[in-house]
Amino acid sequence: MSVTELDPPAPAAGAGADGSGHAGARSGGPAGSEPAARSEPGVARNGAGETPDPEIPEPETPEPEPAARARRTLEGVLGIPATEGNRIHVLRNGDEIFPSMLDAIDGAEHTIDFLTFVYWKGEVGTRFAEALCARAKAGVRVRILLDGWGAHPIEMSLIDDMENAGVHVRWFRPLRRFRPGEVNHRTHRKVLIVDETIGFTGGVGISDLWQGNARNPDEWRDSHFRVEGPCVDGLRAAFLDNWIETDSQLFDGAHDRFPDQPKAGDSLVQCVRGASETGRSDVSTLFRTLLQIAERQVRITTAYFVPDDDLITRLGDAVDRGVSVQILLPGPNADKRFVQLAGEADYAELLAQGIELWNFQPSMLHAKIMTVDGLIANIGSANLNTRSLHADEEINLVAMDPDVVAILDRHFEQDLEQSVRISAGRWRKRSFVQRTAERVTTPLRRLS
Repeated sequence: MSVTELDPPAPAAGAGADGSGHAGARSGGPAGSEPAARSEPGVARNGAGETPDPEIPEPETPEPEPAARARRTLEGVLGIPATEGNRIHVLRNGDEIFPSMLDAIDGAEHTIDFLTFVYWKGEVGTRFAEALCARAKAGVRVRILLDGWGAHPIEMSLIDDMENAGVHVRWFRPLRRFRPGEVNHRTHRKVLIVDETIGFTGGVGISDLWQGNARNPDEWRDSHFRVEGPCVDGLRAAFLDNWIETDSQLFDGAHDRFPDQPKAGDSLVQCVRGASETGRSDVSTLFRTLLQIAERQVRITTAYFVPDDDLITRLGDAVDRGVSVQILLPGPNADKRFVQLAGEADYAELLAQGIELWNFQPSMLHAKIMTVDGLIANIGSANLNTRSLHADEEINLVAMDPDVVAILDRHFEQDLEQSVRISAGRWRKRSFVQRTAERVTTPLRRLS
């Protein structure tokens, strides 16, 4: 309801400024009389005595919008401010992912920083090596950081070619340097930064397995993301966080300009790093917080799913609050059957809680995406398993952008059309062999 201010009544003709008719006279009685007694602030005077003014209620503080409330919750819990003005381009499967990454590399003018867990021999690996070599020969500063375990199948001739072209190649915790405290703690991050202004992250590895469009078992299903805006600085920080273990030079004035990041779009983004350390990482806290703030819907796509007791409880609590929880997992083409078995040991409990579980059928499902209430997307390199949440270096983006979430939810629904839902009744009838296999993998859960 609108409120209109009313003008005060005009004084009578001939009245002074105080309305008394005498410019210097006090109002309240005839000239020469005692002035009327002043009322104390907040007190009305009448013939019956003094009574307090009626209390004026304080205006109610409006309830923050769900998106604003989610933002402040995530910032407060994680201690990581979100940045505004980002643009996110969703890339689906190798047919979209690799051309976009290679186009960015080909257009580099100053710097390329590239971090990956998987770099295997094959056509895709050769194409990336050739592109990186070409830009290094053109004077671009090119740095590539490979995980000592995940990238060990790379063709060594490609390493030689890149180093000869001037590419700075480093290995993260190489296997030849045996340090027991490092062996189980890898960098699982996937980061590409071009000219300090264009970034890529997500689930894809540099391997022929990711070519195509997930049409058959030879074409893995994955999602990757091209980003511009302030969040690119967060991706670069994730690269440098691992690079510093291998090279003392973080940056140099000849190449690193640290430009002001443009306001490229409307996405609000947090960059959340997971560290390979004892205890839970920020990425672990992120997943748990998102489950707690969900009000309507949670959709999770993950390649490796081995939840701990706390995550199982939080998933069930969400369902108890009326939240729809759907989890999409690899099916018959899972690349690590022992990890799948370790997760299947929990299916009965999850199904009993009312959680929907689905198996993707056409190919290996490798995407790592979580959407919440149509408002928030959690995207990046982390799976919902022990390795990602407790053991490995990870990088995730929290995108608060309904348009991006709508694209990801549409992809999720399309993937469900190619998936089989696991029913509680059918799961109760699983074979003795299956049940035994689940029990056998129990000791491996902490490694899965």
